[in-house]
Parts: sequence; C-alpha cells; structure tokens
Amino acid sequence: MNTFEHELAAAIGRATGEALAPKLTRAIHGGDISKAYTLGDGTRTFFVKTQRADRLGMFEAEADGLTELALADAVRVPQVICLGAVEGHAYLVLEYLPLSTRGDAGMLGRQLAQQHRVSATRFGATHDNWIGATPQPNAWLDDWVEFWRVRRLGFQLGLAAQNGYGGALQRDGEALMARLEDFFTSYRPQPSLLHGDLWGGNHGFLDGGMPVIFDPATYYGDREADLAMSELFGGFAPAFHAAYREVWPLDPGYGERRTLYNLYHVLNHANMFGGGYASQAHRMMTQLLAELR
Repeated sequence: MNTFEHELAAAIGRATGEALAPKLTRAIHGGDISKAYTLGDGTRTFFVKTQRADRLGMFEAEADGLTELALADAVRVPQVICLGAVEGHAYLVLEYLPLSTRGDAGMLGRQLAQQHRVSATRFGATHDNWIGATPQPNAWLDDWVEFWRVRRLGFQLGLAAQNGYGGALQRDGEALMARLEDFFTSYRPQPSLLHGDLWGGNHGFLDGGMPVIFDPATYYGDREADLAMSELFGGFAPAFHAAYREVWPLDPGYGERRTLYNLYHVLNHANMFGGGYASQAHRMMTQLLAELR
C-alpha cells in the first residue's frame, strides 16, 4: 500500500473499531466529479470516493446530506463510515451496497413521498453544498419564489455570465425571474426534505428490490423540484411516478413548473460542461415566457 491507502485503511479501522488490511480494490466508473472505487479485505467491502484535498468540503456536505436523509427513515441511503484528507487527497468512505438498475420502483415512489413529508419552517439548509461540481447556496429564506429566484436561477445565471453566456440567455433569464410569482398564483409549496440531485444515475436497488438513493444535494424545498429532475434525463420506471402520485397527488400546475425547476439543472450543466446546454436552457426560458403571455 502507498501512504494514502495506509492512512485510509487506518481511518476505516478507527471508524469501525476493526482493523482493515485491504487486499482488493476495484475502480467504479460513471461519476463525473470524483474518483471512486471499492476497497476490501476479502470479508468487508467499502465504497471510497476521492478528490483533491481542498475539496474536502464537498464530501463534508455530501456526508451531511446522507445523514439527514438517513434520519428521515424513508428511502435507504449508504451509511457514512468516515471522511477526511491526507497526502493531498480528500476521501469519503461509505457503506458498500451492491446495486442494480431493477427493483421495486413503486416502493421508491412511496418512500420518496414519505421523505418529502419531512419538513422545516423555511426553505434552504443549515449549510451550503454542491450540485455536481458547482457550489449550491442554501441560506434560509421564508419565501420559496424568492429562494428559487436568488439561490437557484439567479445564482446559475450569474455563473453563466462569468462563463461567457450572455446575450439572449441573460435577457430572457432576467425576464423570467421577474415573473416567477406567476407560476405560483394558486400553489403554495411547503418545505420538503429533498434529495436535490434526483436524476436516474443517483438511485439503484438492492438484491431484494429495496431502493437506494445516493449522491445528494440536500435542502428543504418544493417537492416538485425532486420530481421534475427525475423526469429530466429519464431512468425512473412508470411505477415510481404512479406510486408517488397515489400517496401524494401533485398540483395541477406541476407540468408548467417542471420546466422551471429543470432549467436550474440545465443551466448548471451549461456551466459545468458547456456544449449545447446553454442553447437548451434558452429554449426552456422561451417556452416558459410564452406560457405567461
């Protein structure tokens, strides 16, 4: 083992109360932000994520989110084992859960509705966190529309301007933010405990079909924001959506606000990856503004 692996094994030993002499490692592919692999001794296996040491805060926020979701006692999440930084690397060690893409999607819908029943008095979170590699500000606000305007769309539009996306994107973004109240004339969302980054790649199922969610960007917000993202890139079975709606029906205006909520994530993709996401975001703005005429 190199020095980092030795220190990592020692940290896992201290956290679990049982020394770890790792023999098996296997790289895990698919993540855009962190390197990931499994680490085991033939009996126990752990899931490890690594970053540069100066990004330890990302793992601290992720661990906080997983802990809060676990306390909700709704959808299963991986247990946090330990985290820290050593030898120029930040690390987050989680319980290893062997997951597949098939399982009880209806259970996931029902459990997510249960998670969303966990509420707060305001919108936001105690700490800021990250959405992918982008900082996500969560300072509390009493008004949801103002939260979405300032902490979500406004923040991403500011980053987009810094990244060279100006012109019509900024013009129409400002026009849209000035009219956000029009999407909430008869709808008053309550603060719900959100996963925050609920795309298809952030859920899976254990062998018995039990659903698991991971890689959260947790805060208290409108539950529709989680559901909207679950539809942005696909990956969730129809039974998931049907079961959620059976437990907790959606407001009739959800279809319009779905685009509004997913605009945040498309803007974030433009800021992280470039490509055609800025054009997609502008098309979404155009659609939303047209609905207000």
